[in-house]
Parts: sequence; C-alpha cells; structure tokens
Amino acid sequence: MPPDDTFLRRAVAVLTAFRADDDGLGAAELARRSGLPKSTAHRIALDLAEAGLLERDGTRVRLGLKLFEIGQRVPRQRVLRDAAAPYMSDLREATRQTVHLAVLEGAEVVYVEILGSSGGPRLPSQVGGRLPAHVTGVGKAILAFSPPEAVQAVLDAGLAKRSGRSVTAPGLLAKELTRIRREGVAYDREESGAGIVCAASPVLGADGQALGALSVSGWATKMRLAAVAPAVHTAALTLSRTLSAGKVAGQ
Repeated sequence: MPPDDTFLRRAVAVLTAFRADDDGLGAAELARRSGLPKSTAHRIALDLAEAGLLERDGTRVRLGLKLFEIGQRVPRQRVLRDAAAPYMSDLREATRQTVHLAVLEGAEVVYVEILGSSGGPRLPSQVGGRLPAHVTGVGKAILAFSPPEAVQAVLDAGLAKRSGRSVTAPGLLAKELTRIRREGVAYDREESGAGIVCAASPVLGADGQALGALSVSGWATKMRLAAVAPAVHTAALTLSRTLSAGKVAGQ
C-alpha cells in the first residue's frame, strides 16, 4: 500500500472518530475510537491540526472550522439546504416545533439543517450529526423511497436499539416502509429517544427517489402527530416539486 494511501486512511479514521457532541478528545480516546496506536493517532492529529482540519485545546483536539467550511461546499447538501430553507421556516412557524432536514448516508441519516423551537425537548440530533436511519422519522421516510440496496445496507448494519420502542425486526421495518410508501409520512414514536416523537416526509427527485426528508419533532406529551403530519407532508411535496422543476439556483 502506498505511504500516502496509508496516511489518508489513518487520517480519515481520526476525523471520523469524532461525534457531534464531542468538545475535544485526548490521545487515548482518539486512539481507542480510531483503532490506531496512541502514538500514531497523536501524530496524525497534530498533522491535521497544522492543516486546520483539527484544532488544539491543550492536550485535546477537536474538529476545526475548515472542515465546516468544506462541508458547506458539498453540492447536494448546499442545494438541498438552500431550497428547503423557506419551507422549513414556514413549517416551524406553522407548528411551533423543531424542524429537521436530513439525508441518508449508508445506514445513518446526517442532519443537514435544524430549526429549533423554544420549549422543545433536547433532541439527540445536531447539524452534521448522525443517527441510525431505522429509528428516525426522516430515515424511514427516505428508506421507503430508496432503492432496495439502500434498505439492505441498513439491515446489514444491524437494527440496533436506541430506546425501548426502536424497531429491531426486519419484517416489522419492511411492513412500516410499505405503509410509508402508501401514505407518504413516517413517524418516530419515541424510537430515537424517550419522550420524543416526530412526523417526517421524503423530499423526492424527479425520478421519485428520495433526496432527503423533512420532519417536525416535539414532546410526546405536547405534540399530536396527526396534527403536524399534513403540514410536513405538504412542505415536503412542495419542496420536491421545486427541486424537480429545477427552480433552485445552481442546480
């Protein structure tokens, strides 16, 4: 294996060791998560900090702003986020709840944008953060309108529990995805976290495949899913038509 390729793989292992809620990691934890020797992880972290991809904070390192800047240039994310912005704003105004925009990557969803609401629950989602697709409304909404291989990737990763209500049986997930394809709305009924519920709908491209999904999340005791679902569905349908018509600058 060429030396540059070796460094690249190890650098990726270090960068992907960080989670959305990490303030910083020490060398030992970075080594544990990346699967690299402590000295190797430390050396690569220093190289990445010198390049601006990581930032040093005493003996710890954290993800650098340059990574955020690079992420904002990803075409799919930028176009989708820019197109969704007005619809997300209207959705938050109409529901007074937290609104999410997410895309699928492998067996997980990545949150592209979140518009928070005052008085809402502390959610496990963060911009740039990830959650298993099968326990989220946005994830199930996307999977229901994705190719079979995308669903298979989720099954191959294992349907791990995030809460006592997470769906972990492949047959039950398949049945739910069939319903979502029929109704156009997916739900998270405390599957990603206790006390949190969500209604989501897919954002579709011209080919009918999911580009991402919109959702509204709130307290299980305060938000009626049946009341917010039509608003989410309408917003996602309108955004889908906007994207399919090519009305977004840069598309």
